[in-house]
Amino acid sequence: MNILGINYFFHDSSACVVMDGQLRVALEEERFTRHKHTNEFPVQAIERCLQISGISMQQIDHIAVSIAPTKDLGKKVAYSLGLGKKVAPFIKHEFKGIYVKQKAFWNWYKGIWGSRNGGPKVHFVEHHLSHVAGSYFVSPYKKAALLSLDGSGEWSTAMLGTADGDQLTFFGESHFPHSLGSFYEAATEFCGFQPNYDEGKTMGLAPFGNPDRFYKEVEKLVNITSEGQIQIDLSYFEYQNAGYQRCGQKFYDTFGQPRSRKGAFEDHHHDVAAAFQKVLEDKVLQMCHLLEQKTDADYLVIAGGVALNSVMNGRILRDTRFKDVYVMPAAGDNGSCIGAAYYLYNHILRQPRNFVHLDPYLGTEYSNEQIRKTLDECKLSYTRSEDICLDTAQMLRDGQIIGWFQGRMEIGPRALGSRSILADPTLPGMKDKINAEVKHREAYRPFAPSCPAEYKQDFFDIKVNAPFMLKVCDVLPEKREVIPAITHVDGSARLQTVHADTNPLYHRMISEFGKLSGVPVVLNTSFNIMGEPVVESPLHAIRCFFSTGLDVLVLGDYIVRK
Repeated sequence: MNILGINYFFHDSSACVVMDGQLRVALEEERFTRHKHTNEFPVQAIERCLQISGISMQQIDHIAVSIAPTKDLGKKVAYSLGLGKKVAPFIKHEFKGIYVKQKAFWNWYKGIWGSRNGGPKVHFVEHHLSHVAGSYFVSPYKKAALLSLDGSGEWSTAMLGTADGDQLTFFGESHFPHSLGSFYEAATEFCGFQPNYDEGKTMGLAPFGNPDRFYKEVEKLVNITSEGQIQIDLSYFEYQNAGYQRCGQKFYDTFGQPRSRKGAFEDHHHDVAAAFQKVLEDKVLQMCHLLEQKTDADYLVIAGGVALNSVMNGRILRDTRFKDVYVMPAAGDNGSCIGAAYYLYNHILRQPRNFVHLDPYLGTEYSNEQIRKTLDECKLSYTRSEDICLDTAQMLRDGQIIGWFQGRMEIGPRALGSRSILADPTLPGMKDKINAEVKHREAYRPFAPSCPAEYKQDFFDIKVNAPFMLKVCDVLPEKREVIPAITHVDGSARLQTVHADTNPLYHRMISEFGKLSGVPVVLNTSFNIMGEPVVESPLHAIRCFFSTGLDVLVLGDYIVRK
């Protein structure tokens, strides 16, 4: 049985192929169009997914789409009647937008199969079920508490539930405009970032502020009911009108003037980020404590865009009884194509679970021959390494900043050792150098460490694995001066544990670096510059290399220097 999973409705368009329950490939459309967070229909991602899977469109048995576009239309109509003069952007977003998106899908479908009934059956899967139920079906757990959080799906913004075997039970659903995702987006906008895209910047900014300055004011904006439902004081916001602005005048009256996109950060911007981050954590913890009461599950599955808040995930690990948390590597909308496919396969079609999603390397791959051909076409000088791991480790130890392009591309927003920029984390000035000369981004933003899983507790205060870089933990106090380039201002780090069974090359390279330095940890950030998607092909990598302050480019077994 072949299932094509598609996400295209809101942002981060993507596609995947599941064959007899096995996830063969998953790709984000932005990697090919070079439009970050694109909501374009994922034509290129679909074509490449089929190519990599070795099947044709005619061999697809089912299509799973991570949205149920007609769900809650009555609620949307009722809501629009109360908007008065502010109804126009809401109608454009919720009604015209749905029409345009559905037309795009069916035009694509009919272009291949001739009519709506000419090809595989299409299943429109509710968005939050695609997020959290789909994540559960590919998690390593047979029993788990479930939590989904984002800006909004069709109309839902959160969903709580439990899973035991193939039985799913949901309760405590929240609906727009009562949304923790939108609540946090307002802080992102206030801090001068792009809401719905730059929430990671807000999370990184928060440790520079004092959360207590505005905590009381922010905390009263959100209430979590005894059933886990979210209630937002909307008088501070504008996002509920579906326009482009998140913050209302009352927000500015309370917290001060927002930062312009290129303006300087002032203390109140830091403090607002800190307060919103802490309140988000506290309110999600309330929801987790409710799940603790309603289920005896030892594990939690969390999904949706808010699940990318790795600081929050680390806090859940520390402050709840859950033994571990599973967050899909593409926990936002980009991974909802996978969730929709598995909700279809395991729940709707009642097929037994036979896959665990612990390997994020699901994308395109280029052979040494293809890499060499691209290098020759670009008329570049290069050398071929006899031991790329050892040579890379030595270059890192020599202080070189390296573009690392290896194997199959990762799925999700985090570079996990296939499309990465790497550096020596023991060098104190390395963070500032990469931010300024390579990434061209804000100076305060931290970088993540990659560490072989067997060494994680030698440097980090964490007992569980974090293979997808989605659980922030503390760097051990005695190690913070040893690895300053990946230690954030509050002593934390967004750790990636590297596993020999999923990425043996990256694991060995870090181990070789450890032999040279005594520190089996490398600085790892995504292979791109600010505002651009992660590189997909050797040509993208070459362009990024020559437009940044990277010192060395490693492509497969080939080494390119400037």
